[in-house]
Parts: sequence; structure tokens; C-alpha cells
Amino acid sequence: MSFLMAKDTISGQSGRAYATISGVVEEMFYVKKFEAKVKKNKKEIRTLGKNGTQNKANGYAGTGSMTIYFVTSKFRDLMLQYTKLGIDTYFDIQISNEDPSSTIGTQTTVVKGVNIDELTVALLDVDAETLEEEVTFTFDDWDMPDKFASPALGQ
Repeated sequence: MSFLMAKDTISGQSGRAYATISGVVEEMFYVKKFEAKVKKNKKEIRTLGKNGTQNKANGYAGTGSMTIYFVTSKFRDLMLQYTKLGIDTYFDIQISNEDPSSTIGTQTTVVKGVNIDELTVALLDVDAETLEEEVTFTFDDWDMPDKFASPALGQ
């Protein structure tokens, strides 16, 4: 019986994140957790000859969140521009999963048209060892230029 080799699982710390904002690429060394999801929009369809309801996909919505260490003002600057001047900024985030101990290689995902929904403006916490904030966002496109190879299975 074949099985997944433990060495081919991907370490959560092995990767990189980059934001491209107004043409400037910034390494996001302060990211603790990043998650972007795509959800299909579906329409319920009823037809003659079928008692049940069917579903038809008609688009998608991209949402996400990231937990970051409270060490950058970059996203607060973007939100400040929007709240004071009405200037909204859309940007891209590139995530690479690349665990050097794995044989499956690198997966790179580019999340496009990221637009911040909500973030922390100011933060204090006397009980926290480190300050962190949760940033939620939407996005409207994505690509995957690099894909994992199939893992070598153990026997």
C-alpha cells in the first residue's frame, strides 16, 4: 500500500509573501498567516421533469484574511488614504510555498486585485507577548504560475 512521505508535507514556515502596491514590490516578512479562498456563486435552477433543485455556477467571489505582526504601517496608510481622500488601492499578493526538505517543489499563487476590507487602526495589549492584527480583504482574480509536483509515494 502506498503512502505520503512525511518529508513531502509542507512546513507552514517555509515560504515567502510579496505585495505589489502601485508598482512597488515589498517582501511581506511580517505575515504570520495568509489565507485566500475562492467560492463559487451558484444559482438554484428548477426544471420540468426533475423534482429536485439543480445548481449552476455563475461566477465566483474571492475573499481572504491575513494575520500579521503589528510592525508595518503600509496597510494603515492605504486605509488612511481611503478614509481621508476616497482613494482606494488595489494590489497583488504573491505567495510561494517552498519547503526545501520536500521533493514536490514550489507552488506560487498570485492573488490579484486585493482590496482591504478591515484592519486595526491602533492596538495595545498588556497581556500580549507580541502584537498581531487581522486584515481581511477581497480579491477579483488569481493565478498559479508554479504548481507542486506529485509526491513520491512510499511503499
